[in-house]
Amino acid sequence: MTEKTTRPEDPNYRAVTVERVASRHYRATNAKGDTLDFGQGEGLLTPVELLLAAIAGCSAIDVDVVTGRKSEPETFTVHSSGLRKVDENKAVSLDDIEVSFNVRFPATEEGEKARSMVDRLIKLSAEKDCTVSRTVEHGASVTFINEDKQS
Repeated sequence: MTEKTTRPEDPNYRAVTVERVASRHYRATNAKGDTLDFGQGEGLLTPVELLLAAIAGCSAIDVDVVTGRKSEPETFTVHSSGLRKVDENKAVSLDDIEVSFNVRFPATEEGEKARSMVDRLIKLSAEKDCTVSRTVEHGASVTFINEDKQS
């Protein structure tokens, strides 16, 4: 366990607080007070599913914001998947994460303009714009801290 290295006064600082609601049921809250429940059990996404959703959602926003200026999509779904793996030390992780877009626009001039942008926007998201997938791909230091000084 180490000291905190993040600085809330830094304009690049991002944070959520996770609280236990019930056994295996948790609630994440951001600085604005928005919440999302997750955990293990009926009606709850697991943390791994949230990670996959965050990857898909980040790139979905990148594509949707730009194409949406040209045309409203008829179909817009993003499927994110990965394989759970256990290494020789019994450490668990995800590998071979894949993000698949199914985006369709109306057969109009505006729809065609939007459709023609999708491949380039997916590539930009993967290579530059999606903070979530780039963090996963390039790794980030993760520090765990026990704030209960009695332990």
